[in-house]
Amino acid sequence: MSLALNKPRLDNLAGDIWKSAERLRGKFKAYEYQNVILPIIVIRRLECVLIKWREDKAAEVLAKRPKLTEKELAKLVKGLETSTAPFSNKTNWTLRKVYEEDHTLLEDNFRAYINGFSKNVDDIIEHFNYRATIGQMVKNNRLAPILNQYKELELGPDKLSPLEMGYIYEELLRRFSEQSGEEAGEHFTPREVIRLMVELLDIPIPDHHISIYDPACGTGGMLSVAKEHLLNRADTPEQKANVEKFVTVHGHELSPTNYAICRADLLIKNDKQAEVYLGNSLIPHDPHSKEPGDQLPEPKHRFDFMLSNPPFGVTWGGKDGYEAEARKLKKTRYQAGMPRVNDGAVLFLQTMLGKMKPPGQGSSRIAIIFNGSPLSNGDCGSGESEIRRWILENDWLDAIVMLPDQLFYNTGIFTYIWLLRNEKPASHKGRVMLIDA
Repeated sequence: MSLALNKPRLDNLAGDIWKSAERLRGKFKAYEYQNVILPIIVIRRLECVLIKWREDKAAEVLAKRPKLTEKELAKLVKGLETSTAPFSNKTNWTLRKVYEEDHTLLEDNFRAYINGFSKNVDDIIEHFNYRATIGQMVKNNRLAPILNQYKELELGPDKLSPLEMGYIYEELLRRFSEQSGEEAGEHFTPREVIRLMVELLDIPIPDHHISIYDPACGTGGMLSVAKEHLLNRADTPEQKANVEKFVTVHGHELSPTNYAICRADLLIKNDKQAEVYLGNSLIPHDPHSKEPGDQLPEPKHRFDFMLSNPPFGVTWGGKDGYEAEARKLKKTRYQAGMPRVNDGAVLFLQTMLGKMKPPGQGSSRIAIIFNGSPLSNGDCGSGESEIRRWILENDWLDAIVMLPDQLFYNTGIFTYIWLLRNEKPASHKGRVMLIDA
């Protein structure tokens, strides 16, 4: 398995998809473009997977029962799909068939197709809030053009690997963010940086269960690339099988759109062991609250390896924040202190530190990307200063690696990988390496 990306090809594909977004101009506001485009991409990719599954299953059945009629074969394959496939659609619709039917029934047929998916896909569609968007597309006469654009687009895993599809998603998210005036770069971590983080964590090819966690997993890039990088390093079929069997990924994501994309990717991979939740990993989870929190709380949940690129400079206090909820963890997870309310990045590190396995019970390693603020923000005695002191006094900080500038989209700020572990070898105890990369 190669982790190399043919970026010119992928950029061209992203550009073609972007052209369909530009057709929405004047009918949708810029921030609404992604609500139209991202779900249809996910649906088309799932459809490509299903079409391939049906073709393969039909060939398999026909080899055993060559006398079946076409109608009998189709009925049998549909039954197998709904009972054995990782996901399914009980209708016979595809995007192409919907588009080619009577356009006076276009909305009804498309909704019937969407409603025919199995529950695991329906949950993804719900998190996109796509049924409401369909109504907007119909109102603005954009449903037919969008279906026409995507009905033949080759997005199956045999054409685009999960790694390549992740690049497409995040390139589009970046463009949507720029178009709508939001901060760009929040979603996308270059794949080269993720692979560097995996190497710095020294995650082994396992012969027993190991867990990987990201408290701000976005579209799942960190988790996917970490596992794919291990598969790429595996030299034998047995080692590859061990990666698939023993490596489990876990995460939280606050954005419903990013969460839906992440879940779709895991569904296509048929990764049944993955645990990814929609919610704010920085606050306690209350099942009765409209704002879901950390559904993998310590001490019940601890992880072997943790890596993340949390958003920089995001306010967590004030009327738009979650300060009151976060402060409920002040005596436990955030016991060392809490940062200023206009930048919650360090809270993610404290969350990861709280989920470390104790020394002697496996211990844990962490890689997290920060800008320069967590290194220097806060005077002596401030929350940030006390958090840094707590980390150093516990001798958890192993190294800080300064990355080149211009690595992240739309920003020239310097970024740093912090490496931490709670069971250093004797040669590293009491020391912190500073590396200019």
